[in-house]
Amino acid sequence: MRRVPLFLTGAAAIFFLAACQGPQRILDPRSPSAARIAELWWVMFGLAAAVTIVVLVILSFAVHRGQQRQRGVDPGRVNGATLVWGGGVIVPVMVIFYLVVYTVRVGADVYSPPDTNPDHLVIEVVGHKFWWEVRYPQHRITTANEIYIPAGQTVRVLVTSPDVIHSFWVPQLHGKIDMIPGRINNIWLRADEPGLFRGQCAEYCGSGHALMAFWVEAMPEDKFAAWVDRRRAPAPEPPHPEIARGREVFLQAGCHECHATRGAPLPPRLGQVGPDLSDFGRRRTIAAGTLPNNRGNLGGWILDPQRIKPGSRMPGTALAGDDLQALLTYLQSLR
Repeated sequence: MRRVPLFLTGAAAIFFLAACQGPQRILDPRSPSAARIAELWWVMFGLAAAVTIVVLVILSFAVHRGQQRQRGVDPGRVNGATLVWGGGVIVPVMVIFYLVVYTVRVGADVYSPPDTNPDHLVIEVVGHKFWWEVRYPQHRITTANEIYIPAGQTVRVLVTSPDVIHSFWVPQLHGKIDMIPGRINNIWLRADEPGLFRGQCAEYCGSGHALMAFWVEAMPEDKFAAWVDRRRAPAPEPPHPEIARGREVFLQAGCHECHATRGAPLPPRLGQVGPDLSDFGRRRTIAAGTLPNNRGNLGGWILDPQRIKPGSRMPGTALAGDDLQALLTYLQSLR
């Protein structure tokens, strides 16, 4: 029986420390907004701990008085009305009132525009079932499932959705913001220093919800500028016959009907259903954070995406072995 409290203590410690580890650790903020949210968490945790301690003290006091009565000792009388009104009404109301006021102040600080600078970098993020479309309207760049921002700069992110409600959340950089069909919401991101931060859809949106993640990479300003220049540059011709053959397979197999790539000629209104693949070769993951981006996983994804991510709109593609290998080479060359 003595092992039970020890087990419960360990389980509670694991529960409370779960937010401290992993790629989405909310208690390791890397931006002013995330720091304010973490501060709110610690305030709520501190008050909850204080209330718990007070309750345990009162409980211990009551148990002690009961033991005294069992031994025939008169513990004296306690004014029950004072305990009920003080501990059951006045103190809880004061704690809740303080938390409400403090939470509203934090929310106002976090979600208000940081300044009136009209030259902020603007990024448009569209949540689809179940992937992320990312657009840079000032640079005419479109990508997917990865967001690149300059470190040390405030970036305005406009979010929406064409299908169901999603929620955009990068715990180390900011709080959550809903992506509602027919409405544009905005959030301000700022990374204090270069780094890689994982984001996640935080609103249940269907069978693929748990497999709808993305990455935010904060770069030094010169590297971000170089990335913009590289993406805006015309796509080079395939430098190798196998890559050229892979591009032909991409077109012949109908991949271009959903996916756009730089350098692949597309008829009007095609290539707008699925993620833009123009820089697919440099992405870290496949299918919005579902699998590491390597040749084996990519081949399995192309052949049978529903086995890997049920609910995805991408159909399976039956390709001969040589055609599949050429297509993999082409996709991995896209940077």
